[in-house]
Amino acid sequence: MPIAVDIDVMLAKRKMSVGELAERVGITPANLAVLKNGRAKAVRFTTLAALCEVLECQPGDLLRWEAEDPEGADAPAGSVTRAP
Repeated sequence: MPIAVDIDVMLAKRKMSVGELAERVGITPANLAVLKNGRAKAVRFTTLAALCEVLECQPGDLLRWEAEDPEGADAPAGSVTRAP
């Protein structure tokens, strides 16, 4: 998936557990795990805002874009890929 989730990084910086974050944000630990492990297909802005408020960070601290195929393995023959 081209969107990487860095909730674990912020949890470590804030010395906070997944359970504590889930409780303070108001979502289940299972739903937080789906989000932090990159398996979520979407995130509500209200949930993202609550995560940012509790973790005292910006959305960009939690989410970042990555190219799907940095190695170019699936690129058609003769195509040009950019270096990561």
